[in-house]
Amino acid sequence: MTITNIIMAIIVGLIIGVLGRLLAPGKQSIPIWLTIVIGIVAAFIGTAIARGIGYADTKGFDWLELITQVVLAAIGVSLASGMYGRRRVNR
Repeated sequence: MTITNIIMAIIVGLIIGVLGRLLAPGKQSIPIWLTIVIGIVAAFIGTAIARGIGYADTKGFDWLELITQVVLAAIGVSLASGMYGRRRVNR
């Protein structure tokens, strides 16, 4: 990965985090910064999965890679929301 790829993954991760939050069911009681971090991590993991399976380098826009990243972000936001919510209740 080049520095350009890393910067683009961070920018895309910001967007993916927000999309994942919108896609996740229910109300998410996590801060926006955590949503963004989850989106960035999901962007990196989704890209790795897409490259590993072999659908990351297609002609045009990589829709399958984006879908993989958004689904991972939605799962991450849901998990984080559940853990973050329980942590706050137990205080």
